Amino acid sequence: MATRDPRIDAYIARSAAFARPILAHIREVVHAACPEVEETMKWSRPHFLYKGLLCGMSAFKEHCALVFWKGALVVGEASNAEASMGQFGRITRIVDLPSRTALKGYIKKAMELNDAGVASPD
Repeated sequence: MATRDPRIDAYIARSAAFARPILAHIREVVHAACPEVEETMKWSRPHFLYKGLLCGMSAFKEHCALVFWKGALVVGEASNAEASMGQFGRITRIVDLPSRTALKGYIKKAMELNDAGVASPD
């Protein structure tokens, strides 16, 4: 069963106004794709766990980031990691993220890797 961490609610609430809908969207999609996900704070940022680290999100002054722990194996060629922390570059609007369907696919791929016990290549 999924768990929601009130510290993530607080993190989203104290983030910049532009970041709140982005972070809430990411959180919603992660929970929809992985009903068993657990939330926690690591390195002062929200992270999602499923048999280990799955992904994390961050809000900065002018952008957000979404990081898959095994990013190269999850996102592969679609990665925009050189532009910013995370695989999707500087996220300033929800439309900067992959579609909901594509994002769910990445989350499910990350889950499969964790199910198989694959170690992070990084």
